[in-house]
Amino acid sequence: MNLEFAIPSWAACGPGLSTPADWRAWAAAPCVPAGEPRPDLSQVPAMVRRRLNALGRTALQPAFDVHTPAPDVPVVFASRYGDASRALDLLAELVRGEALSPTSFGLSVHNAIGAMYSIIRGDRSNYLSVAAGPGTAAAGLVEAAGLLADGAPEVLVVCCDAPLPGGYATFEDGPAALYAWAWRVTAPVAGQVRYSLAAEPAAAASEPAALPFGLDVMRFVAADAPSLTRTASGTAWTWRRHDA
Repeated sequence: MNLEFAIPSWAACGPGLSTPADWRAWAAAPCVPAGEPRPDLSQVPAMVRRRLNALGRTALQPAFDVHTPAPDVPVVFASRYGDASRALDLLAELVRGEALSPTSFGLSVHNAIGAMYSIIRGDRSNYLSVAAGPGTAAAGLVEAAGLLADGAPEVLVVCCDAPLPGGYATFEDGPAALYAWAWRVTAPVAGQVRYSLAAEPAAAASEPAALPFGLDVMRFVAADAPSLTRTASGTAWTWRRHDA
């Protein structure tokens, strides 16, 4: 499999990282950012903003920053765990025999953040949520490529994740951070930078990674790096930048 696409614009949000300049500086000396971002989300009414937790606020800020207000632009939200903290809190309440909040339940499902975003925007375009294990960021781009092939003029891809909460952190299989990025993805444009994504069976087990998969992909783009190969679940994903 080999996909080609362009990224006309992007935005990202992480602890202490908000502007493209912040992210380019971080990409020059990357590390796993610790803490919680503080996006202002001025585009979201205060009452709605209070319903969003840290992951939701982090995911929606870059989406608002780059989303073209045009009709018929599909949106793909890619997250390995989604809002795991909310879902696990509900499970704990069940164990204690407590009544569950319908609002909390509605906001815990995997497509909840995308649904909130579409409601806030009054957007009736095609929205999808993708979860594909450690390689979820790549799966989001595969989904976007399919939508472009079906005739979409562009696709907004939002990748977001957060560390597993509390005692569940022991199940992390690599570094974890609270971050999100949003890319406007289009078909390649002649004379402009384009990217490719290829997948093949991994020849060997992957080495321990210094960054979460999705965050490493953002580093690759922010640094204008020539290539990145990451292995996830037996698949080697290779991203390349092709200058005009």
